[in-house]
Amino acid sequence: LIPSPLRERVRVRASPVRPETCFYMSMPDYRTAGMFLLLTALATAISVPARLAADADLPTSEETLAAIGAAQAAYGAGGAARLAGGLTLLAASIPLWGAFRTYHPTAMGAASLFLATSGIASAVSGAAAVALAVTAPEGTTAAELTILPAEEAALAVRWIAGTIGFTLAGLGLVALAPVQWRMGGMLRGTAVVDGVLGIAMLFIWVDAATVVHRITGIAFLIWLIVVGVWLVIPRLRAIGTARSASSQ
Repeated sequence: LIPSPLRERVRVRASPVRPETCFYMSMPDYRTAGMFLLLTALATAISVPARLAADADLPTSEETLAAIGAAQAAYGAGGAARLAGGLTLLAASIPLWGAFRTYHPTAMGAASLFLATSGIASAVSGAAAVALAVTAPEGTTAAELTILPAEEAALAVRWIAGTIGFTLAGLGLVALAPVQWRMGGMLRGTAVVDGVLGIAMLFIWVDAATVVHRITGIAFLIWLIVVGVWLVIPRLRAIGTARSASSQ
């Protein structure tokens, strides 16, 4: 026979781990993920104005390269910030998985994978932009330029990697929506916002949706800030999931 206190101890150890318990066990993952998301937001806030200041998104490769050469500092800073933001988003995907996996393992695994690959693609795009800023000839016009194969390849990589990175980030938000919905409470409202924003971000491939691109870009920056702050501050996390914990 097992003594009564020992039976009680065995029963406690054998009981399943509840999601709200894992919430408190995963505090370091929450904070780490939040810090990396806030760093991603900071890098994005630097990258976008720098890219707009360079004004190098032009119809032809010659015009684009000439514009990069005329604004090497701004374009290079924007590319470096995009590179850094991609790496911090990649770093955030790992603790995000650790923090939320107990609520919906499949959806959270997909969300983490999408965000990680988005970070990689964005970093590649940023690296290509930095390379273009370093190699672009300064003080030349589009008519005077002869585009080298390496420069043409760098321009293509910068665009396609950046577009894929934004697309994957949108898919990450779509995959994250059911995780937040299962957490319940106030996060069910943000789950709907995540799903809508993620789907809207997929329109990056549609040239005619220029206004949508700008809106979703700003909205994604706001998402990074809001979610980052929510993850870093314990009191906000407790408010957001209070209803979920009380309903278990």
